[in-house]
Amino acid sequence: MADAPPPPGELTLRPLGFEHLAAVLDLGHRVYDTDAMPYTGWSLSAVAGHLDAPDPACLVMLDGDRVAGFVLGSLSFEQRADWGYLEWIAVDPAFQGRGVASRLVKECCARLAAAGAVCVVTDVERRNTASAALMRRNGFAEEAAVSLFVRPLAEDPGSGARRAGDARAPRRHLTRAAADWMP
Repeated sequence: MADAPPPPGELTLRPLGFEHLAAVLDLGHRVYDTDAMPYTGWSLSAVAGHLDAPDPACLVMLDGDRVAGFVLGSLSFEQRADWGYLEWIAVDPAFQGRGVASRLVKECCARLAAAGAVCVVTDVERRNTASAALMRRNGFAEEAAVSLFVRPLAEDPGSGARRAGDARAPRRHLTRAAADWMP
């Protein structure tokens, strides 16, 4: 049974803090299917590392103490110190359709611009049409397509090697969109 939508209330935007880490990880893992797309999974250390960033572009949207959504952004993308990177965004399904994601995107981009970014880059998995529409509504345009190529290795019962798409295999965060990856 789905949670009943919360009554319309005042949602507040706050910088990501230590007190939000568990809720952010939980929400991200509830919203993204990490078995289908392993690059959408994050670790505690990856999220917590953003707390040391000099330019705060990581935010949570709160309904009281409840995390209704979050965005993780950073200043620098690959070798471009003047590009911001909107890395991960999620909104609790109970709060979707209330402008939470757009508000998070806009504020993250504004903070990255204030820190010196000349543009902001993000990646969206090809089948995630809702996120693609969100990004288009907020001024992003598709500039490049990147495919994640996966080569399953032959399983050797003695070595403990696993197929690349095995849901039990360790997950690592990849920083590129996976356009055509299939387990």
